[in-house]
Amino acid sequence: MQRVSDASVSVDGSETGAIDAGLVAYVGIGRNDTERDALWIAEKIAELRVFEDAEGRMNRSLEQHGGAVLLISQFTLLGDARRGRRPSFAAAASGEPARVLYENVGIVLETRGVRVAYGVIGADMEVRQSNQGPVKILLDSERTF
Repeated sequence: MQRVSDASVSVDGSETGAIDAGLVAYVGIGRNDTERDALWIAEKIAELRVFEDAEGRMNRSLEQHGGAVLLISQFTLLGDARRGRRPSFAAAASGEPARVLYENVGIVLETRGVRVAYGVIGADMEVRQSNQGPVKILLDSERTF
């Protein structure tokens, strides 16, 4: 996820989602991911303290800060480029299972009162963002790093 001052996503020249200050969350759904993983990621996005408090320290969460989330599905995050020159995406979920878990991340955030804008799963998207900080945090529900 990336802290931003603003961000938007377009498909075929039409804007499908935009936010002011908040986070852009690039979400890669793996073949073995479950509802539990989606919940864990959504909670981390909402609760991780990546926004500055009055003293300039990263001490405030998205919920405390009041920002929004631009949620972008991105299977390429599951790309494995350890061997050869072409990444393998075999670990990425596809189709309906990926869509359901991606949407569930957004639903959990919305139920917590976070405004969520969405990309279009499976589409060729153009994402524009003004990085703030820059602050970029990698989250993995399997905790592999």
